[in-house]
Amino acid sequence: MYRNSRLSVLLPLLLALAVVAGLFMGRYLGRPASERQLEAFVRQLSRQDKLSYTLSLLETQYVDSLALDSLAEEAIPLLVEQLDPHSVYIPRSEMEAVNEPLQGEFDGIGIVFNMATDTIVVLNVIPSGPSDRAGIRAGDRILRIDDSLVAGRKIPQQEIVRRLRGVRGTKVALSLQRQGIADPVAVEVTRAAIPLNSIEAAFMLTDRIGYIRLSQFAVTSHAELMKALGELRQAGMQSLIFDLRGNSGGLLDQAIRIANEFLPADRLIVYTEDRAHNRTEEYSDGQGTTQELPLAVLIDEMSASSSEILAGALQDNDRGTIIGRRSFGKGLVQRQFPYPDGSALRLTVARYYTPTGRSIQKPYTNGDLTGYEEELWERYRHNEFFSRDSVRFADSLRRTTPGGKVVYGGGGIMPDIFVPVDTTDVTRYFLEVTGRNILFRYTLEYADRHREALNAVTSVGELRALLDADRTLTDDFIRYAARNGVKPVPSEIARSRKLIEAQLRAYIGRNTALRDAGFYANIYPVDPVMLRAIEVLQEENPQTPSAHD
Repeated sequence: MYRNSRLSVLLPLLLALAVVAGLFMGRYLGRPASERQLEAFVRQLSRQDKLSYTLSLLETQYVDSLALDSLAEEAIPLLVEQLDPHSVYIPRSEMEAVNEPLQGEFDGIGIVFNMATDTIVVLNVIPSGPSDRAGIRAGDRILRIDDSLVAGRKIPQQEIVRRLRGVRGTKVALSLQRQGIADPVAVEVTRAAIPLNSIEAAFMLTDRIGYIRLSQFAVTSHAELMKALGELRQAGMQSLIFDLRGNSGGLLDQAIRIANEFLPADRLIVYTEDRAHNRTEEYSDGQGTTQELPLAVLIDEMSASSSEILAGALQDNDRGTIIGRRSFGKGLVQRQFPYPDGSALRLTVARYYTPTGRSIQKPYTNGDLTGYEEELWERYRHNEFFSRDSVRFADSLRRTTPGGKVVYGGGGIMPDIFVPVDTTDVTRYFLEVTGRNILFRYTLEYADRHREALNAVTSVGELRALLDADRTLTDDFIRYAARNGVKPVPSEIARSRKLIEAQLRAYIGRNTALRDAGFYANIYPVDPVMLRAIEVLQEENPQTPSAHD
């Protein structure tokens, strides 16, 4: 994201060569400069490192004036590109976007929207947020932002986000199309701080099994987790599924604090080593509130960094069961060094290790970012997503936990229970209706038709009851798909019916105030990793009833 092409950054190097050549040519062609002054200047510069020497020559000796700041913007990414895959230069223009997900809030109007049909559809409104206070409702279409028409204009979603966001306290005028109202509805929204929740969903999956999905490790993650755990305990939680799939990491201190909640006292959570082999260790303090709760942690190939630290700490301390597929393998520690102009260098300064001494980092070659990024594709080619036997570890990387469990280093966290990707019920019909976005568009139209009932939903149980009452949902969708160009294929529909129904219910659920909880509460019947976690927790606690059918 932050790396420029090699071609564009060759310019400063070529200029440096030209400067050096120009200096010597100038000397032998008898330019009217003082020879002794020039030689003394060059001797002084040559005592510096080569890069500083070159930059000094460019600044003081080059025939034309140069914008060295611009050259630095080109040259620094080239230098960093020769390092490990996670060291990166962040220009000032991108700092806000990079840091925002970790800050816990942003300034905006507080809606979740989609532009699937080139129209801004409000999926839900953050309770008590600016839009909620201004009277915006789920299902509204935004026609205008201030004086600009945005409906039907094919404006990129990121541009819409830019127009809706702004400094807190400023106002934005919106023109809305609302179902049942003939004329546009005008509202004025005063922007305010909008919380960025790192917990996407927290609800009771069964009468006794709680479910929490953490999307990233941000400033508020530990506080959010504590709140969710408290609410689920009050709802009767006796075991927990903690979903870290797709979580690419974030703040290390949050991973440590969360691990501490699940571990008894004096357990090593993680340690780091720098280039001088200085070691920093983090231990649990015994104050964790969830030390005995039966636990299943879900990971996959996109779980990285802090997710792997947390999963590795629990696995190496024989706490809970790790379920899913081998994680990404990011075990390098970055420290951010700011520049005066607001940009920064995020530089790798150490490596992470799990309590048994496993390196989380998968192998890489300095300067080979392409090969590193294609590693997941190599896993797919070698059948690793579908078979545990395809995952190979060297015996030299073998470790044993205090409880006698064998674990391996060498890249990522291998789960205790491997669950392959399941494509059994994926048919051509299913790929057509999902790939052409027909299924998702249907759920938006369904939500419009049932907006009053969906807006009244306040719990997962109410949502399930509402959807269970609609016995014609899937068949109505099949007729809708036929009207939109996908003819029914009875044999393929029969095979994919459970997948189709789960996705219909999940996307409709996301159109309620439950948001992502409405999605995950309905998608799990076709999620083999979730189903395996439920089985594991039921085996540990036989009194736990089966999941909702």
